[in-house]
Amino acid sequence: MRSFTYERATDARGAVAAVSRPGAKFISGGTNLLDLMKLEVERPSHLVDISRLPLTDIEELPDGGLRIGAQATNSDTAADARVRTHYPVLTQALVAGASGQLRNKASVGGNLLQRTRCPYFYDTAAGCNKRDPGSGCSAIGGFNRIHAILGVSDACIATHPSDMAVAMTVLEAQVELLDADGSARRVAVTDFHRLPGDTPHIETVLRPGEMITGVVLPPPPPGRQIYRKVRDRASYEFALVSVAVIVATDRGTISSARAAFGGVAHKPWRSVEAEAALTGHPAAMATYRAAAEAAMRDAVGRGHNDFKIELARRTLCRTLAQAAQATEAG
Repeated sequence: MRSFTYERATDARGAVAAVSRPGAKFISGGTNLLDLMKLEVERPSHLVDISRLPLTDIEELPDGGLRIGAQATNSDTAADARVRTHYPVLTQALVAGASGQLRNKASVGGNLLQRTRCPYFYDTAAGCNKRDPGSGCSAIGGFNRIHAILGVSDACIATHPSDMAVAMTVLEAQVELLDADGSARRVAVTDFHRLPGDTPHIETVLRPGEMITGVVLPPPPPGRQIYRKVRDRASYEFALVSVAVIVATDRGTISSARAAFGGVAHKPWRSVEAEAALTGHPAAMATYRAAAEAAMRDAVGRGHNDFKIELARRTLCRTLAQAAQATEAG
């Protein structure tokens, strides 16, 4: 690990001012950044510790939604009674996302900003446009079993690893940001992460010096919420494919539906195509299969990850069937 300097921020304005210096980065739980620093993938010259900032509260909003502070831990967020009751898909995703030890350290803001687990990104001897722009993508033509099947480019086929972000996508959350000049803005979580295009090293819409201060969840939508994660082993593993759905039915017909995928793209993938194929149609397997076909219509495998296309279809069908059945029963 290379040498670096360190300071602990005492307020949000001071934190964004401190991180505006060249080579500076925020650190909170450090569950991703420290690993990357040890491998010399990340080489910050200065760390600004924001873990002690007063951004840990989970607050009810007047409209019935929730605001989750960026420094709230994944464990505290998943265990919050209001989250478990009104946003169970978020609790399910957080619990599936990591071990208890990691959830106790990882923050909500840091979870959104974690970087890909592509092995070529971690291997500094391999070409990786995300780590070293212009060096190529070793995953294309390499061992790409865990890689993306949607929204890819010739520059990068990496996936985003967050489970939490998939749930927040289907919940239509907004990310609160504080700029270096003290101005605040909100960005829909669906717009927060970028597709790779020609610049896969630019992963979010964050401006230089900008910091996540919280996430706002709108009032909970009607219907049953379910998160399903398919992985190589039962714990401590990233998703091959994950699905978050919210389904409401009325006398056997799907009255509203939302669907998002993880493990299939450079960002959490909201499938408006699947939602259109579901809404207004019978809550039946034929409908779920049609939605799955629509969701994967533009999916492209690269060899080792071809299986993900069918896996994503089947995972969506099974999750939709479970959600619709639970909705009718409840």
